[in-house]
Amino acid sequence: MSSSSAASKRPSDQELTQTYNSMKAELNQLAQKIGELETEADEHTLVVDTISPLDGDRKCYRLVGGVLVERTVKEVLPALKTNQEGIRTVTMQLVQKYKNKEDEFMAFQKKYNIQVKN
Repeated sequence: MSSSSAASKRPSDQELTQTYNSMKAELNQLAQKIGELETEADEHTLVVDTISPLDGDRKCYRLVGGVLVERTVKEVLPALKTNQEGIRTVTMQLVQKYKNKEDEFMAFQKKYNIQVKN
């Protein structure tokens, strides 16, 4: 009886494939989002480096919710730096989440002896 209950606990090949594919897709989505955020952080860095040496009263335009608004450098720079730090924080959290999911994925592969053949 214990051998039949152990056999019934193992998912079918179809279930394993489905779980494998969904875990892999989730890893790909996380990697894509991390890439997008890193690009956005690089753009913020470029803008901050460009406008930092400028006079604080100089006109500056910023896209807010799809609307271009006129501000000054001294108004925009703190907001940009805050956004940049927020993006970095979220990126670090996503990288940690990615590592955790990757560990889960590797453990899943090892547990069910899944080997990918090309």
